[in-house]
Amino acid sequence: MGKTPIESASLLVAGTAAGAAPPLRPPYWAEACRHLMKRDRVMKKLIPQFPDVTLQSRADPFTTLARSVIGQQISVKSAQAAWHRFVKLLPEISPAGVLALAPEAMRAAGLSARKIDYLVDLARHFESGDLHVEAWHDMDDESIIQELVAIRGIGRWTAEMFLIFYLLRPNVLPLDDAGLIRGISEGYFSGEPVSRSEAREVAAAWSPYCSVATWYIWRSLDPVPAAS
Repeated sequence: MGKTPIESASLLVAGTAAGAAPPLRPPYWAEACRHLMKRDRVMKKLIPQFPDVTLQSRADPFTTLARSVIGQQISVKSAQAAWHRFVKLLPEISPAGVLALAPEAMRAAGLSARKIDYLVDLARHFESGDLHVEAWHDMDDESIIQELVAIRGIGRWTAEMFLIFYLLRPNVLPLDDAGLIRGISEGYFSGEPVSRSEAREVAAAWSPYCSVATWYIWRSLDPVPAAS
């Protein structure tokens, strides 16, 4: 509650341990910035304000989604504390490890019954093969979203954040994100209320790099990079 857009998304991308692999950066970033500055007057002014930062992806898909579940409906500080307590229960973060945990142990770490249910369902989806993780690289965005929202506790917004921040998909437009709508309102409509259709019209100039433009809109609201 009370998270800024970047803080909320940071729960999906934070590293999990010292010595973890270095973050991946989108290979299309420079081309996307050139495209956006050429086609959009707001982006032309906004992008140069943040010359040395980009999207980053790290960790693994299960860890990424488990962390997002634990961070739901609580502050970033509380989410980080809850995550660290949870990690201490496991020799390694994996679906099998979560399924082997007793619910009592997870409750003792401060997780609610609902979040325990969500984590178990997430682990079962990974263990059962219902998620085509290895094929995600070749699947379209909407097909991946439909797989993810079948998991308890994973809604469309979380799935879209996963596409942007973990899979680094370049053209995701998360119209359910309040920060994106607010940023479009402030940047393009002088603070006037903005409908989804109006936001979609603005974003027409961003394609095929809506994820990048969204990231810069968030940055206009929250200049500090997400903690990793």
